[in-house]
Amino acid sequence: MEAFLVSTGIVALAEMGDKTQLLALVLAARFRKPWPIVLGILVATVANHALAGALGAWVTTMVGPDALRWVLGISFVAMALWMLIPDKLDEGDSAAKAPRLGVFGTTVLAFFLAEMGDKTQIATVMLAAQYHAWLWVVAGTTLGMMLANAPVVWFGERITRIVPIRVVHWVSAGVFSVLGVLALAGWG
Repeated sequence: MEAFLVSTGIVALAEMGDKTQLLALVLAARFRKPWPIVLGILVATVANHALAGALGAWVTTMVGPDALRWVLGISFVAMALWMLIPDKLDEGDSAAKAPRLGVFGTTVLAFFLAEMGDKTQIATVMLAAQYHAWLWVVAGTTLGMMLANAPVVWFGERITRIVPIRVVHWVSAGVFSVLGVLALAGWG
């Protein structure tokens, strides 16, 4: 249960102000069809995070526990620093093109591609490696993504005026720093 709760919390925080959250806002503003967008985000996230979680689980079979502890610790500290760099959505993103695949298909494709190499995908790899609980980590990171992105689709711009993104980034960086220090200390 710890793997699920930590994964949910970390990803929900890490996703605030992330480029995929901005993409959700752009898709909602452009298409104004929240249900296909939210379902597309869910499908893309499950697929992307299932692959990331599998990679994290595989890494634990290839790397010894001492080396893994150092890799995870340093990775979590690096993630903390990365959290302090705000994301911006590129103007040439696929959300600006006509929806050949429909709203759902466009959302799945755009979200899956935007999530490749993203903070939350890398966090999923690291969490799966740390907790050895692929299913719970993927379920938690997916729920975290949905908690961060579904409200943006439905409530859009109002949320961006209420939520202090910079504070959320600092809190996320703090959580990743604590996890990094704990991993380096050999705790958990």
